[in-house]
Amino acid sequence: MVSLEQVEAMIKAQLPDAKVKVEDLGGGDHLQAIVVSGEFAGKTKVKQHQMVYAAVQEAMATEEIHALALKTYTPEAWQAAGQVV
Repeated sequence: MVSLEQVEAMIKAQLPDAKVKVEDLGGGDHLQAIVVSGEFAGKTKVKQHQMVYAAVQEAMATEEIHALALKTYTPEAWQAAGQVV
């Protein structure tokens, strides 16, 4: 089973500027990640999610991660939502 810290590290390896929070939604293989990255600027939500899924592709292929819910934001969108990066 992959740890939350390992998932965070995988995402940060792909998106070095990212602020990442990974939570277990149950069973250790159903996860949620909140990812804030400047690299998302100008990209659709679909493209943003594809960028994150590319980072965890191997863990998903081996079913270490069965499901990954994503919430992606640019730093500006994150601040507009009332959050602090």
